[in-house]
Amino acid sequence: MISRARRLDRRAAATTVVVTLQALAAMFFLVDLAGDVAAEGWGTHLAIEGLAAVALLIAVVMGALQIRALLAMARRDEAAVAVAKGALGDLIQLRFVQWQLTAAEADVALFALKGCDISEIAALRGAAAGTVRAQLARIYAKAGVTSHTALVATFIDELMDRPMPTAVPALPTESKS
Repeated sequence: MISRARRLDRRAAATTVVVTLQALAAMFFLVDLAGDVAAEGWGTHLAIEGLAAVALLIAVVMGALQIRALLAMARRDEAAVAVAKGALGDLIQLRFVQWQLTAAEADVALFALKGCDISEIAALRGAAAGTVRAQLARIYAKAGVTSHTALVATFIDELMDRPMPTAVPALPTESKS
């Protein structure tokens, strides 16, 4: 998470430098245009040059505002992900306590939630695969589920904003009266 925030800050800094250079170029063209108009007066060439310089300046301002909005959205998204990670961790710990998992069962359950299979969990814990299988069976029973997929779904369901519909509603049909 921190490295993503640092990358975002580096990109923001680099983009700020580019936008600043573009703004300086636009200002240079406008000052040059003003000098040319003062020396020569308006002509078709200078009018076109002036429109191009003003268009560049407008594009720089609009681009800077867009980049600012995108960076703000990215920072909000990063914060939301951090909150969700914390919420998931809190939810997992709460359920483990509610299910009265032992410390060993909680470790096995956490490895299972992270996607480890029985042999990986056994290797990580220095236990036999049969022991891990028995612990998973107790975890499933305490959680009221029958499989690894159902265990994971328990947490996903609780983190979703609203329950998924059980059936897709039918589209209204036009009546020909």
